[in-house]
Amino acid sequence: MKNKNINELNSSFGKIKDDYFNFNQIEKYFKKKGHANAHQIVSDKTCADLDVQELFMFLDRTTSKVGQQFLYNKLRTIPFREDEAIKVKEEIIYLLTQRPDFRLDVQIQLSKLKNDKSFYISSLFQEDHIEPPKWFILIKLLSFTSIVSFILMFFNAHLFFVFLATFVFNLGVHYWNKNNLYPYLACLPQLLKLQQVAKVLFNNSNFKKLNPNLEKPLSTISKLKSKMFLFRLEAGVQGDFETIFWAFLELFKIAFLMEPLLLFGVLEVLDKKRHEVESIFDFVGEVDSLVSITSLRSALNVYCHPKIVDENVKMKTESIYHPLIKECVSNSIYLNDKSVLLTGSNMSGKTSFIRAIGINVLTGLTLNTCFAEQFSMPWLKLYSAIRISDDLLNDKSYYFEEVISIKEMIDNSRTPEANLFLLDEIFKGTNTIERIAAGKAVLSYLSQNNNTVFVSTHDIELADLLLDEYDLYHFSEKVDEQTVAFDYKIKTGKLKNRNAIKILEVNNYPESIISEAIAIARVLDKG
Repeated sequence: MKNKNINELNSSFGKIKDDYFNFNQIEKYFKKKGHANAHQIVSDKTCADLDVQELFMFLDRTTSKVGQQFLYNKLRTIPFREDEAIKVKEEIIYLLTQRPDFRLDVQIQLSKLKNDKSFYISSLFQEDHIEPPKWFILIKLLSFTSIVSFILMFFNAHLFFVFLATFVFNLGVHYWNKNNLYPYLACLPQLLKLQQVAKVLFNNSNFKKLNPNLEKPLSTISKLKSKMFLFRLEAGVQGDFETIFWAFLELFKIAFLMEPLLLFGVLEVLDKKRHEVESIFDFVGEVDSLVSITSLRSALNVYCHPKIVDENVKMKTESIYHPLIKECVSNSIYLNDKSVLLTGSNMSGKTSFIRAIGINVLTGLTLNTCFAEQFSMPWLKLYSAIRISDDLLNDKSYYFEEVISIKEMIDNSRTPEANLFLLDEIFKGTNTIERIAAGKAVLSYLSQNNNTVFVSTHDIELADLLLDEYDLYHFSEKVDEQTVAFDYKIKTGKLKNRNAIKILEVNNYPESIISEAIAIARVLDKG
């Protein structure tokens, strides 16, 4: 069994998981965690724009469910800049990279928490605990009756029928109550495993640097073991006799209603030890996330650590690429004091490039890993308006949704921190004249202070209006008589060639449509 586990860990290292991703459970820790000390929590809107769920499935190489929940929270939480903390984590990643045997030992420990029941551990310190029912005295009475009749039936055989009748009644109470208590019954054995795993990992001096004060929480939870002896038995059941042992254990719990009797007492104590449990959870989660980052980097041909620069320097990238696009064409861009306006036709690569910028900023600030040869930026906050749709249930049009999203950007642009705003086809939900006028005014406003804007547009007029505040770039394609070819390379300046009508022609649109479209375009150009 152990050799099989080792082989699986070795063979999966550096590879994308083929597991099912239960995001309802994965996101639970993030959604209920307090983030008062974070630089920024990345919004659901920005996550949708950047395909963060798909990104997480690519990034996630964790071994435990605790690590998986922690890594998701890490990806959604941009911390305040802490160079010393980053240094400590990079030293651990270097150690894991240089010593595969050590990394494997760590993963073996973490694999003890790969059961889905480990998802529930966070509920012990994030949720209100269930309270004993008003009729809890009945459970105590039934348990007492079972114990007494079981002992005395060896002296009086008739008491066997009392024990049997009580057992049948207890059976109903046990399974009726089990539905209410399942999250706790699932996570308490996992809590004990968490404490054991953390204790082993904490013995390593490198991991100890992540939380030098963890010894006290570990000791506190260790003292609760006597109160959780039943759950310790369940946590320790492994191997070929697991099913048989579990069956006998279940009969014992039914006969004497041990689960509710012990559980409520344990929960009462744990309610006062939430901070200790969370400290242990975060420690193990951090270790697993660092193993995951090590695995991710081992599979990348190109990556770098972000270089954090002063806020008055915008951004510099070398060979940046989108990690979710297979064989993605890389690009480079250098900004000093201006933002970026991108022009180009559909499918030429504008939006993918903007998303690549956003993803690299996100992973750079949260995982200290960028998909580029070089990436320099200030310590940013990240906002986007890329994927907008009608909210039919609330009777909101596309344009109204866009107005709300961009208004949030305007509000955030006034803060003293450096901000990055990503926009795709600004105000495309309205008419051309007002779109250009409003777009110019908004983009000029957003680019002030320490803000950087990446925006794509089909409106060439915007490029001329924003020359003083934006560097102009474009993506283009080559169209011949039969094909349309995209090179996905960013180029300086605004797009000069118009190929939209030519693309219609390549795709065999009727000649009358093509001729009329060309004639109208010429008239509009003159007017």
